[in-house]
Amino acid sequence: MTSAEHRTTGAVPSGDRGEREAADVGLLDPVRAGSATEAATGDRAFLQAMLDAEAALARAQAALGHAPARAAAEISAAARADRFDVRDLALRGRPGGNPVIPLVSDLTAAVSCEAAPYVHRGATSQDVLDTAAMLVTARSLPDIIQDLHRTAGTLGRLAAEHRETPMAGRTLTQHAVPTTFGLKAAGWRSLVLDAADRLSALRPPAQLGGAAGTLAAFEVLACEPGSGPGLLAAFAGELGLAAPPLPWHTLRTPVADAGGALALTAGALGKLAADVLVLSRTEIGELAEGGGGRSSAMPHKSNPVRATLIAAAARRTPALASVLLGSLAAEDERPAGAWHAEWQTLRELLRLTGGAARLAARLTADLVVFTERMAGNLTVTQGLVVSERITAELGRLLGRAPAAELLARAARRAAGGPLSLAAVLREDPALKGLVSDEALRELADPVRYPGSAAALTDHALKRAPLGRNRP
Repeated sequence: MTSAEHRTTGAVPSGDRGEREAADVGLLDPVRAGSATEAATGDRAFLQAMLDAEAALARAQAALGHAPARAAAEISAAARADRFDVRDLALRGRPGGNPVIPLVSDLTAAVSCEAAPYVHRGATSQDVLDTAAMLVTARSLPDIIQDLHRTAGTLGRLAAEHRETPMAGRTLTQHAVPTTFGLKAAGWRSLVLDAADRLSALRPPAQLGGAAGTLAAFEVLACEPGSGPGLLAAFAGELGLAAPPLPWHTLRTPVADAGGALALTAGALGKLAADVLVLSRTEIGELAEGGGGRSSAMPHKSNPVRATLIAAAARRTPALASVLLGSLAAEDERPAGAWHAEWQTLRELLRLTGGAARLAARLTADLVVFTERMAGNLTVTQGLVVSERITAELGRLLGRAPAAELLARAARRAAGGPLSLAAVLREDPALKGLVSDEALRELADPVRYPGSAAALTDHALKRAPLGRNRP
């Protein structure tokens, strides 16, 4: 087959077919494809994190005088992911249930006989995998948080610009009372900051406990009873991770916390996306994605693709978070199955949330706001959108119950005919001489009933992200 035929048919050379067919390159997951989080959570990134854990353990032991400095340096130099075959490790990891076992074998073979005894010295596979998962999480969070801060900054500017831009508030899919687009954008921003603050508060810890969380092997091998906690602290310091008060083989708070914060983040962005999807409907047309996606069948469409993908991510993350929460019920000193269920689950949460955060930053930056359409949609109910206000005002004149009865009767007539609510009320004998035409027009004007929307927007915009100045 020629190279041209190769490009046409999409065939894969036989020597590469197994590797290529096994790879997950995001074909069916566009929300994370090409994102920084995807790269930070890939197989090679996880492998490097495991190798970083192994190297850090050797360095921490050397720093405490439990291993030769030369051995630690040699192990650190050999701990490079590009020297190892990820696919081969995956296949060889099946018999033992995790990839650390063959990795330790290969890393040991990659160093000298003098350094070999200090590879993985005293550790258990879960120490390395848990630490790698926390490293990958810690390395993924800055990009996600940065995108959330970018989104919050854009939403803050939109909220300030549109603090008095009137639009219909909708409850249970129907027009309720007027609100402002600024207040809606301020609400989105508040959720995004909630998410950013929760992610910023995470402190992923290192894991080191040995076979059953007692650190016994480390102390025996070092001939130094009581040295385990110091080694744990040194190990965490080598990696830039938090030092936990205890080994947490079956105390899965760090993973559950990360899962909950990531799922909340995706859900917060999902709220933004859900509103954009509704408000960009053709018949509503109050918002649009700048540079929307194309349809394969209908050339006229500009689909809200970014909001669609964010909404899809928000629907997937709760189930993933529930797996991590379920793993809290882990038996004994090291669990069977609970720990194993977390690896891919946490990775998917990071990828989905990171992808959604990236898309949200772009979505809000390019969002198009149609203020004229917002104003026009406020009039489609013939003034019924301010019936609450009119009922309250007329209640002062007629009494609460008579006013409510009058408004209910007038609302039914306005909803079913050509007259506006103000025009119907103008004809009602009960109001003759009590309310002027000008007063009725003012009461029925939705722009005059924003409540405290502008003040609430201003108050919300005083909030700054955790540990940062206001964006």
